[in-house]
Amino acid sequence: MNTTSDAKQQTFSELIKGNTPVLVDFYTDWCAPCKMMGPILKELKSLLGEQIHIIKIDAEKNADAAIRYQVRGVPTLILFHMGNILWQQSGVVQAKQLEAIITSKTSGN
Repeated sequence: MNTTSDAKQQTFSELIKGNTPVLVDFYTDWCAPCKMMGPILKELKSLLGEQIHIIKIDAEKNADAAIRYQVRGVPTLILFHMGNILWQQSGVVQAKQLEAIITSKTSGN
């Protein structure tokens, strides 16, 4: 996923505590709906640009993180801002809907 070089050098914990909202996509390689999220997230990044960081986390390879955030199905999307979970949902969500959710959840911050 396209992220700034600064974002790539930060740890997950540092990134989700930052001023820029972070959308995390928990996925697995074998999950067909998860594969649908790739192009959707690219479209979302083109819509929001530097207003958002988007990262993908393999729920099987990072089971501790999946357990910590109560990921019970994939794909699961979680929106973080300044260390807080603003929104969480499992299933495929289209780019325009994600854009609206992110805008509404982060507009007061």
